Amino acid sequence: MSDNEEGQGPKSTFSTYVAEGDQLFQKREYVKAIESFSTALSLQPDDKNCLVARSRCYLKLGDAESALKDAETSLKDNKDFFKGLYQKAEALYTMGDFEFALVYYHRGNKLRPELQEFRLGIQKAQEAIDNSVGSPSSVKLENKGDLSFFHKSNGVRSKHLNHSHKRESKKHCQKMGKNEKTAKELLGELYSDREYLEKLLQDEDLIKGKIRTGERVQDLIVGCISYLDTRTAFWQQQKPIYARQRDRKLMQQQWNRLLHKPPSDPTRYVLDSLEEIDTALSSGNTDSGLKKARELMKVVKEWSGEVLPNKREVLGNLHSCIGNALMDLGNMDKALHHHEKDLELAKKGDLMDSKSRALDNIGRVYARIGKFQQAIEVWEEKLPLVCGGLEKAWLFHEIGRCYLELKRNSEARDYGSRSLMAADDISDEKWQLNASVLMAQAELKLGNYKACVLHFEGALDRSKLLQDDSASEAIQKLSENIVYILGQCKQSSS
Repeated sequence: MSDNEEGQGPKSTFSTYVAEGDQLFQKREYVKAIESFSTALSLQPDDKNCLVARSRCYLKLGDAESALKDAETSLKDNKDFFKGLYQKAEALYTMGDFEFALVYYHRGNKLRPELQEFRLGIQKAQEAIDNSVGSPSSVKLENKGDLSFFHKSNGVRSKHLNHSHKRESKKHCQKMGKNEKTAKELLGELYSDREYLEKLLQDEDLIKGKIRTGERVQDLIVGCISYLDTRTAFWQQQKPIYARQRDRKLMQQQWNRLLHKPPSDPTRYVLDSLEEIDTALSSGNTDSGLKKARELMKVVKEWSGEVLPNKREVLGNLHSCIGNALMDLGNMDKALHHHEKDLELAKKGDLMDSKSRALDNIGRVYARIGKFQQAIEVWEEKLPLVCGGLEKAWLFHEIGRCYLELKRNSEARDYGSRSLMAADDISDEKWQLNASVLMAQAELKLGNYKACVLHFEGALDRSKLLQDDSASEAIQKLSENIVYILGQCKQSSS
């Protein structure tokens, strides 16, 4: 990149960089995702969701300190921001501060008890704490007996000391053998790298050398071994069950599925499965995500409410996933059926977030198949459940578009105005542009050419700020045509 290019700053909008970062995160390109989120934050430094998104990337790369810093910044103005609380807990957990992590998992669970992530966090943090307390490294050395024992050199005691030393050495060797086996299981493929590094340390000529930066080769090798040992200890505390008994667990889960029995931890099993489904759908593997969602639904339906207390919420989530997958595949009738099932479960359980999600999706299906009146009715039912400004701007705009399709231009203009107000409240230039275009189109249909031109001019200014050349060109041409028509009308009237 040239100096001139660097001086120009960001060339797109905040929302564009965030969307780009989300896409890169799904592709596991975390370094590039951080760059996108950082560019977005240069435009809106205090955006909480963007800070959390970048924190997740840092955590994936093992940079827990940077992840913690972003999470804490997201909580600066709102200590109850649940996404920031969860991310802070995850960062502390990764750093090995299990007690502090547990505090924030509990705080988040108190604010949002319906979210499984906090319940899972409490469980794994508590397990890590229990395991740490019970681990050999946490056993405190005790001073038993008179220390003057070691200052006496009579033959009996010296002999006793030698025998004691031999027993301790034997125990230490047995313990080291067990620890090495554990390290091998935990490190996996990295264990052979650790052995290779240890062999390099035996090469005296090599370790005396230095690299270009001036660092000694010996220091680098010792640092790498120390890092692997640290991670081994952390993984042993962090995931004692999953890491050391992974194969047995997977086998047990497979048999449980075959026998229609719930796994030992149904909540964790469901959460992991939902993450797999979401990843598949987000990455474009619609068929795979749909298949996994249907398989999980069969399993969950057979469990009782005692096995899975939030069974209704999980089933609604699965209906939503299946409905969205079917929508992507173009099967609108079946998609509508599943989203209506999601709505039915949400109403029975009085789950407001789930109800909002279901109404959102049902409206989108109706709009896609051209049933605009039904889409309007569903989305207007959703309106009281909407909290965020961005969602308001989007929803008002979509209702306005439906009214425009129905040639109810006054209503379209009104909803366009409401969308613009919501976008102004959050300073979202993209939705300010969309709302301005909608209002201009409505005014054009109503024959209010002057108002139409004003709105198009406003949209044109915003498209230039967004550096959206294609939108600018289209709006410019349409605006010029309307100005021409307006001129002709004046001439004919005179």
